[in-house]
Amino acid sequence: MKDCVLELENVSKRFGDFTAVNDVSLRIPRGSIYGFLGQNGAGKTTTIRMIFDIIKPSSGRITLLGAPSALDVRSRIGYLPEEKGLYKAMTAAACITYFATLKGLSRKVAKQRARALLERYGLDKFADAKIQALSKGMGQKVQVLCAIAHEPEFVVLDEPFSGLDPVNQQVLEELIRDLAAKGSTVLFSTHVMQHAERLCDHLLLIAKGRKIFDGTVAGAKATMPRRVLISTASNIDALGGLDGVAEIKPIGESPTNSGAKDWEIRLRGQTDAQAILEKCFQSGIVLRRFDHTEPSLHDAFVALVGAETATGERA
Repeated sequence: MKDCVLELENVSKRFGDFTAVNDVSLRIPRGSIYGFLGQNGAGKTTTIRMIFDIIKPSSGRITLLGAPSALDVRSRIGYLPEEKGLYKAMTAAACITYFATLKGLSRKVAKQRARALLERYGLDKFADAKIQALSKGMGQKVQVLCAIAHEPEFVVLDEPFSGLDPVNQQVLEELIRDLAAKGSTVLFSTHVMQHAERLCDHLLLIAKGRKIFDGTVAGAKATMPRRVLISTASNIDALGGLDGVAEIKPIGESPTNSGAKDWEIRLRGQTDAQAILEKCFQSGIVLRRFDHTEPSLHDAFVALVGAETATGERA
């Protein structure tokens, strides 16, 4: 891939008889926000540790910023690990400064960056407060700033939203967008689909160590059948003759519409849901409910992971 920041080719990691990551390949283009999604235990953190050469793959090849090892380009990358921790006796500004100097910045420039970042993300009043005196959310924001103060080309944030309240989650989303706007490439792992849906240009879904989807958010949603939910006491046989209807599934007695039944109507391709509404009107089907919503990334994730689990169980 042209201008590819990170490339994994058929990477696997085995611990004895257990395969944590199984033949994963991916390519991340420069300047993108790339989501690495999966349930807890899916293999995300193991993959990230291999990317940073913390552990070696059992097989396969990893190239980061054109180098065979992250150690060769350590000053150009930033990393927020899943197991977060800071020097609690240091102040927020001192902590960020220290980590920035480890990446090659002069102490003067590092101090300036630390103060600017703390002000930009609403922590300037706590710049001289010790880490141990900060709330969990503040401490986590400081640790993110420690990972990016040297303005890395490539940033990996492993479960960065974990434990943050909604306000701080929004601040972190803003920070990720800021990084991409300045030219950094961001890879973040999460098991919360809403963040990925709002942020990602591209995403990879992993389940039981296997890649199950690699593409855009729209592409992931497109794997889900589109559907309409209706409630009616009428006979709906007339809907079965529509070309755009792939399947009609009974759900059961409607809990909110007495005497009516709920139905799920799955549509083919790009069939307009309004065709269902029009057919109901023409056929005298009296609707108590008509609900058409596009599938979310969460819906697609659950369906894809469920299909992978079912495949694994059959195997």
